[in-house]
Amino acid sequence: MVSRLIPAANCRLCPRLAAFRQKNTTANPDWHNAPVPSFGDDDAKILIVGLAPGLKGANRTGRPFTGDYAGDLLYPTLLKFGLAEGTYDERADDGLALIGCRITNAVRCVPPQNKPTGPEVKTCRDFLSKEINGLKSLRIILSLGVVAHNAVMAVFGEKLSARKFKHASVHNLPNGMTVVDSYHCSRYNTNTGRLTPAMFHQVFKKIKALG
Repeated sequence: MVSRLIPAANCRLCPRLAAFRQKNTTANPDWHNAPVPSFGDDDAKILIVGLAPGLKGANRTGRPFTGDYAGDLLYPTLLKFGLAEGTYDERADDGLALIGCRITNAVRCVPPQNKPTGPEVKTCRDFLSKEINGLKSLRIILSLGVVAHNAVMAVFGEKLSARKFKHASVHNLPNGMTVVDSYHCSRYNTNTGRLTPAMFHQVFKKIKALG
């Protein structure tokens, strides 16, 4: 099972993130407040990699992109393109199931101001590497944002100078993996018009066309 490849609930590898989790545990003891496990099919062909758990989203609910605005765009899009079934109700127990895909984050713990540091991303990369290598049917990775893109490329040992992030770009790697980029489906990006639902849907049309 791929789902076991997560940091321990009391992970202290990143002292700043551990302290922030503890602060939130004190303020909101009924929240998840721990590294957030991946969600989806262990036999997934598509892996979606985000930045990190949102404070009132995945850090609260314990499921990636669940309970915040990013999930309000991501999960309906997955349902639209046949990559999920059920109903997204912003709860980890809403019964939603993913089909042939899986969701994780480059950093598993919520960072202050939603901004992990470079060393924190690097520290958590081992878990991302185990996630990717543990998915034996994996063929396509969707990177949501430049941090996720860079983390994925680092796992594969690719030079960023040759594999720059660009929205809707497709990177065919020598190992047979395909990495597709998209702006992150955050409230900021959608509110500013940097990413529209139509643009996001076009990315998924490309993914579906890749098979």
